[in-house]
Amino acid sequence: MIVFQPHVYATVFILSILQAFALDSYIAAVYEHSVILPNVTGRPVSSEDALTLMNKNMDVLEGAIKAAAQQGAHIIVTPEDGIYGWVFKRDTIFPYLEDIPDPQVNWIPCTDPERFAPAAVQERLSCMARNNSIYVVANIGDKKPCNSSDPKCPSNGHYQYNTNVVFDSEGKLVARYHKYNLFMSETQFDSPKEPEIVTFNTSFGKFGIFTCFDILFHDPAVTVVSKLHVDTVLFPTAWMNVLPHLTAIEFHSAWAMGMGVNLLAADTHNTSLAMTGSGIYAPDGPRAFHYNMETEDGHLLVAELSSLPRLSPTYPSAVNWRAYATSVKRFSPDDRNFSGLIFFDKFTLTELTKPEGNRTVCQKDLCCHFSYRMTEKREDEVYVLGAFDGLHVVEGEYYLQICTLLKCKSTDLKTCGQPVATAHTRFEAFSLSGTFGTSYVFPEVLLSGVQLAPGEFQVLSDGRLISQSGTSKPVLTVTLFGRWYEKDPP
Repeated sequence: MIVFQPHVYATVFILSILQAFALDSYIAAVYEHSVILPNVTGRPVSSEDALTLMNKNMDVLEGAIKAAAQQGAHIIVTPEDGIYGWVFKRDTIFPYLEDIPDPQVNWIPCTDPERFAPAAVQERLSCMARNNSIYVVANIGDKKPCNSSDPKCPSNGHYQYNTNVVFDSEGKLVARYHKYNLFMSETQFDSPKEPEIVTFNTSFGKFGIFTCFDILFHDPAVTVVSKLHVDTVLFPTAWMNVLPHLTAIEFHSAWAMGMGVNLLAADTHNTSLAMTGSGIYAPDGPRAFHYNMETEDGHLLVAELSSLPRLSPTYPSAVNWRAYATSVKRFSPDDRNFSGLIFFDKFTLTELTKPEGNRTVCQKDLCCHFSYRMTEKREDEVYVLGAFDGLHVVEGEYYLQICTLLKCKSTDLKTCGQPVATAHTRFEAFSLSGTFGTSYVFPEVLLSGVQLAPGEFQVLSDGRLISQSGTSKPVLTVTLFGRWYEKDPP
């Protein structure tokens, strides 16, 4: 069962008022924050020391919020863990948590801070929103008391939740979301009993919200888009990049395109953990993105988005992801296929041995077809076409169908699938398709230097990902990343 919070539903009258005054577009901002981390002592600090650390981070966030507001932004998203970091156990994070009420209480912490005290963090975030007339999205920690009659009540008498909050331009708390799909290292937090589906309406569109690892699962991510039809998803994250298919900018951009929704993704910045990659994404491609593994600086992105992307003339048409692939025969025999690991998944691979041609590779029910023409076939670079149809079981369990063209780390085929960030081979044309069993497929093209390729490819209604007229930079990967949610373990 999925929990639909009552406050997410507006009355018909309120919706009609919002639509009457709705903006056709709005200015969005995301801030990639290099978090000031607490000292790792192994012991809980005082509430005062915790607040001192959080205020240091909020000083930085406040500067970004002011800068975004000065550029006309209506809303800004800040990262997961952006106020206190992630180096915690259950007991050491407790001093950083506040009791966050349900938004139905109609509360502006900035003007009424004592109503749910202590709430110093909520008060300050509310004032940032109110003083700058901007919606502010932040990630903090929520604590909820429980008692011994609850058999699952933790030993300290509190549930602890990784929580997103949204304050509107008057500083009112309008949304609260407890992260459902916790990453394997998030032992300091509890998962709510049921996934929460949280949305809210504004004069510039309908918004949904979830956090980081949630995006890889059906609930709440698919439900909030497909059933509640939000226009934009707010996405605080602390994403650790995993080449070749799960770097932040490529997957988040691909997810926005595959789901047909705007996505505001704000990543934490920490190069030692490969955390970087924020963006403002639309259904037809990225509007702004940032990837930086060279410095520890924060970065603000600001861009314009359609408030109602489904009504935009550039909104992508519906795609039958298996139409073309099931209509053609195999392009090549499988006698030269070999196996290779990509992020611990065993792919079936085949090498591109010529400067142009057609290749097919299959695994289980998935056959991937690739047609291509290289500008030049270099002897020092090897590309392979790969297929994976199976359950991924590393940091979580979820079923994947992936068709991918990727550059190998070296000319040794044993290195195919290992992370590589640079390439020299350009493609004049390519077309990738697959016999997918799922309708949830996310198209990715990643170029040398870990950069996106906006406007350089398109997805046809028959399921082919094709290049427009070559690529501006050498190619790292061309991928159709499929999620078969129905095959996930219960």
